[in-house]
Amino acid sequence: MEEQTKTVTFIITRQAGPDSEPYKETFKLPYRPNMNVISALMEIQRNPVTAEGKQTSPIVWEMNCLEEVCGACSMVINGKPRQACSAIIDKLDHPITLEPMRTFPVVRDLIVDRSRMFDSLKKVKAWIPIDGTHNLGAGPRMPESKRQWAYELSKCMTCGVCLEACPNVNTKSNFIGPAPLSQVRLFNTHPTGAMHKAERLNAIMGEGGITSCGNSQNCVQACPKGIPLTTSIASLNREVTVQMFRNFFGSDYS
Repeated sequence: MEEQTKTVTFIITRQAGPDSEPYKETFKLPYRPNMNVISALMEIQRNPVTAEGKQTSPIVWEMNCLEEVCGACSMVINGKPRQACSAIIDKLDHPITLEPMRTFPVVRDLIVDRSRMFDSLKKVKAWIPIDGTHNLGAGPRMPESKRQWAYELSKCMTCGVCLEACPNVNTKSNFIGPAPLSQVRLFNTHPTGAMHKAERLNAIMGEGGITSCGNSQNCVQACPKGIPLTTSIASLNREVTVQMFRNFFGSDYS
């Protein structure tokens, strides 16, 4: 931050469209206490003038809850993927750089297409299947000890930060990434979800599945919710090994 003039400098990587070349623009904003990156972007959007005094197009980005719950405002801030709503200006190095996550295709400016992650969640069937929409009554209870750590896994907000931090998720790889793997463990733990446990395990045993994990552990360090992603992957490694033997030898529990 420039103390003399009380301004904050942002260097933002922009892109007009998916097939356009990225470029950078610099903006200077008057400093005020308790600013976060989202409030700064709103200020730039209201008056899109660069530090050189050039009128430009408003910056576009995604946001929703502004409480680090929805995961929509993921972007790379000062070189690290994180949520823009919880990035406080006073706690960041200056000048502040904003870039879109590059694991996903850029739509425009800071907006990316996270279909890759959502398609992976469909692949592993990350949901609890129910029969119809009628009232099925109370579901089966989980032991409290199991419920507590399962709740930690349920905090995933599909923000994509763990995929951005993972070196094994890139344009040359079809690795589904840490978030979908952790969701497999979550839904396989649920008493009802466990009925489709083998189906989910078989889904992650194929190409782009758990064997593509390089155990860099970047994901667990980057996760804004502190989800034990590497613990889930380690647990699934054992589960898929058991499932492999069941597939080969046959089992009443397959």
